Amino acid sequence: MNIGKEILFFFGALGAFNGFILSAYFFFFTRKKYLTNLFLGSLLLALSIRVTVTVFVYFNNALLKTYLQIGLSSCLLIGPFLYYFLKAGIHSINKIPKTWKYHLMIWFIAIFGIGFLFPYQNYPVLWNDYFVALIFLQWFSYLFISGFESRILLQKMIQHYNNTTPAEKWFGMIYLGNAIIFLFYFLGFARVSFISCVTGCLSFTFILYLAFSILLYRKKTDDLFLLNISKDKKSDPKEASILAEKLEKIMLEKSLYKNPNLSLQDLSNEINISSHQLSQFLNNNLGKNFTSFVNEFRIKEACKTIVSNDKLTLESIGYDVGFNSKSTFFAAFKKHTGTTPLNFQIQGFQA
Repeated sequence: MNIGKEILFFFGALGAFNGFILSAYFFFFTRKKYLTNLFLGSLLLALSIRVTVTVFVYFNNALLKTYLQIGLSSCLLIGPFLYYFLKAGIHSINKIPKTWKYHLMIWFIAIFGIGFLFPYQNYPVLWNDYFVALIFLQWFSYLFISGFESRILLQKMIQHYNNTTPAEKWFGMIYLGNAIIFLFYFLGFARVSFISCVTGCLSFTFILYLAFSILLYRKKTDDLFLLNISKDKKSDPKEASILAEKLEKIMLEKSLYKNPNLSLQDLSNEINISSHQLSQFLNNNLGKNFTSFVNEFRIKEACKTIVSNDKLTLESIGYDVGFNSKSTFFAAFKKHTGTTPLNFQIQGFQA
């Protein structure tokens, strides 16, 4: 091994070693145990395994193919861990949903099942010609949906970087760092000139030390793990007024409330903020949750229809304005108006 290769080996191995250390830190030593810590630690662990195998296989081709199988298999977990890290942070999720557990279990079963039935040592052609391509396709697919999940965050970083919070920069850096690592690994897999998989190792080392520098520079790191850590903080009055007007305008112009399946995520996408930010705004600034906010528009529309059209049944009016059942409509109507739809209809006729 010449001097140049020794330097590459040193930095690649050092990055992998520090990746394991940082992974342990996120697993066990952060003061507050956010779900994002767990997934970030898992992400670093999967990346560190991949980098470790790449470094040793690249500089010693005589190693058993089993090590290469371990490195490639770990790539199947990088994408899911990145996706759930971002999703947990963006939506402030602190407990793993069952669907996430089942999803991850499927990949673990696939890794151990395929590894047992078709070990790399016995099926090198199958791995090189098919499995590797599928692994990179899976990795890219998760990178794509992770980018879609965090598109508002990334857009804000690009357009208004100076106005982004430390947490937004942190999450954005981790996503972009993973995209760079994937890119170098893929170009190495595609045998692009002057690029090999070890370049992906070096990019991992660089990004890892950048993350280290951020953690060491900041006296407080808890605010990095949730994009909206303060749940009691109200928006600036002027900004709150603008957002409230924007919400009302888009609800009325597009009649979004008439969609019985309208979700918090759907509405947040319409106004280009995260669902957590919208939920926080509704609770802290308007004093209501998402369901109450939407039902107010539905009840107002129902009241207008009841007064202006006596040929429609109350049940059909409820469906028309966005409720998915008669009982839900009647309960929401009573809650917001203090009376039942029938009494309101009778009072309207008498007036």
